[in-house]
Amino acid sequence: MNTLFFDLDGTLIDSAVGITRCVAHALDGLGHPGLPASELRRWIGPALRTSFGTLFEDAGDVERAVALYRERYDIVGWTEHTVYAGIGEAVTTLHAAGHRLAVVTAKNEPHARRIVATLPFGHCFDDVIGATPDGRLSHKPELIAEALHRLGLRPDGCTMIGDRHLDIDGARHHGMRGIGVLWGFGDEDELRAAGAHGLAHAPQALAGLLAQAGSA
Repeated sequence: MNTLFFDLDGTLIDSAVGITRCVAHALDGLGHPGLPASELRRWIGPALRTSFGTLFEDAGDVERAVALYRERYDIVGWTEHTVYAGIGEAVTTLHAAGHRLAVVTAKNEPHARRIVATLPFGHCFDDVIGATPDGRLSHKPELIAEALHRLGLRPDGCTMIGDRHLDIDGARHHGMRGIGVLWGFGDEDELRAAGAHGLAHAPQALAGLLAQAGSA
């Protein structure tokens, strides 16, 4: 059976409220006028330092913004999410079918572990691989490499499942299959352009797509 790497934000949980409120908190703390809600949603997926780096030229300001973001996220932001309808059943079904599952996310690993531990299906995941607080690991190619190393896996036996082009880019970097999901924060054009091997319009479609991709 295939090992499946699941993204967290936009794939397992809708975390828009927590993330955007924490970004707004960080910007306010640095005296930035803020961003419209539509633009804040684009911050879901990329590494924090990458996104804050587009607004602040000074590296110190970027680090202060990251610290402010995490300050609020650690207290309340990590709780401000909902689980996507049907994803729990899909994960449970794939786990019961014999697939090995792990979460691979650009979210800070301690926060990601805390969230996954609260999910009703969190026990299905063998491990949670996330970004390091110092930014050493923050981008999907690096995070997937860490997951492969930590779990002792070869890329050709794994599939990355996520909602943004970053997930598919990371998979392609390692020669892995990448499945895009359309209930998160990316869209069909973005995922197709990234080279996704298949697109799931709903969680219940994942099992069939994986079988078609030769993952079963």
